[in-house]
Amino acid sequence: MLEYQDPLADRFRGYLPVIIDIETAGFDPKKNPLLEIAAIIVERDQQGNLEITESHSSHIIPFKNSELDQAALKFTGIDPYHPFRLALEEKEVLIKLFAPIRAAVKRNKCTRAILVGHNPAFDIGFLNAAIIRTKTKRSPFHAFSCFDTATLGGLIYKQTVLAKIAKAAGLSWDAEKAHSALYDAEQTAKLFCLMVNRWEKLLSLE
Repeated sequence: MLEYQDPLADRFRGYLPVIIDIETAGFDPKKNPLLEIAAIIVERDQQGNLEITESHSSHIIPFKNSELDQAALKFTGIDPYHPFRLALEEKEVLIKLFAPIRAAVKRNKCTRAILVGHNPAFDIGFLNAAIIRTKTKRSPFHAFSCFDTATLGGLIYKQTVLAKIAKAAGLSWDAEKAHSALYDAEQTAKLFCLMVNRWEKLLSLE
């Protein structure tokens, strides 16, 4: 792990941005299960720019008595019970995911993580429901504050759809890989870094 000259504690009011993408079997966080989750940690490089430093993802076993929306499964193409998914129980996934996020929060001298997502109300709703359902303690995330790349994309690139923002920003987009939590999280992270770094460059010119 590189030693960063400037930890992120001074940039986002003590919050460490962590990009999250979640794939689910529906739209109700209390009834429909998480199926995939990915988290991308971003930190400053030696020049002070944001860059991706860690990627974490897991497939998740639907929780007991959860409801699977067939339309949602058709949209994502996920088979929740495919034998090669190597899925884990929901609580195990959260514990596994939160450990490196807490470590990143600590080394960047931040107080906690803040969820970055594309239309993140969906993701934070499902994440919070899973935390409550599994009684997982010490979530590293702020309970309700988040950063929205759809809003930032509308401001900077005049687009709000993730694929269209990526193309407007000059990033590649593979439609066949979309709706994979890891792919969408990585693309969202690239966009977030690009937009923050662009803003920082503009500020340095003033």
